Amino acid sequence: MITQRGEETGKVRGIPLANSILYQGQSVVSREILRKDAGTITLFAFDEGQELSEHTAPFDAFAYILDGEAEITISGTPYRVGNGEMIIMPANQPHALKALKKFKMLLVMLRS
Repeated sequence: MITQRGEETGKVRGIPLANSILYQGQSVVSREILRKDAGTITLFAFDEGQELSEHTAPFDAFAYILDGEAEITISGTPYRVGNGEMIIMPANQPHALKALKKFKMLLVMLRS
């Protein structure tokens, strides 16, 4: 759940993550939840067959699948990751993502 502070009441409430981003046909949708010097937290929703081509990042990234199934390739090795599973993509290692089925993920990038 995402914790948010209510504007009027000051009370903290939880929001189900999977409901915080919607699928869009033939698209990859992202929603940044938090940006700090130490890293970012971003939600993604991939329609079936959509992908992010191979790239590298200078920081470790943690991907947690909220719904569906993805193929995440790290340094040429493909991994099937499904609902409720996670994988770590190490810094400076080439990686790519492809939606085997439509899927949603929470991506946490650690900068320090």
